[in-house]
Order: sequence, then C-alpha cells, then structure tokens
Amino acid sequence: MTEEQASAELDQLRTEIERVDRAIVAQLAERVALAARIGAAKKVLGLPTLDPRREAFVVRRAGELAREAGLPDEDTRYLFWHLIAMSRRAQLEQG
Repeated sequence: MTEEQASAELDQLRTEIERVDRAIVAQLAERVALAARIGAAKKVLGLPTLDPRREAFVVRRAGELAREAGLPDEDTRYLFWHLIAMSRRAQLEQG
C-alpha cells in the first residue's frame, strides 16, 4: 500500500466512523425517548423510577451481547450503566 492509498483509506475509514457515531447517537436518542415513555407509564402505575433488579438485568444482558459480538463485556457494562443513568434522568423528567 502506498502512502497515498493509506491516506485515502484513513479518510474513508474516518468517514465511516463518523457515520457509525451518528447512528449510535440516533439510537441513544431513541432509547432515551423510550425510557421517558416508560417513566410516564411507571408514574401512572405508581411504580418507582429506580428499579435496581431491572437495571442489573439490562447490564448483564449487555455484557452477554458484548461477549457474543467479541467485545469486552466489562467496558460494555460500564457504558450501559451510564446509559441507564441517562434513561433514569429521562424518566425522572416525566415526574
């Protein structure tokens, strides 16, 4: 591979990363919007926002999915704890 080819490939790969990043952010926004709707339903049902058992299940499941995809499960669980915090805030805003 020449330097020119490597430079072109680098630019293309960075463009692909940006596309994936946009898709990830769109998926995050969709998930948080769903969490807000869950918060509204919990409010009607008189359920608390915090559901430690459900949150732990979601994080465990994410770790399993990460392993299946060849990703480090610990890093994925870390990300999902932050995602759950975002989702919880969205639910609290429904209150």
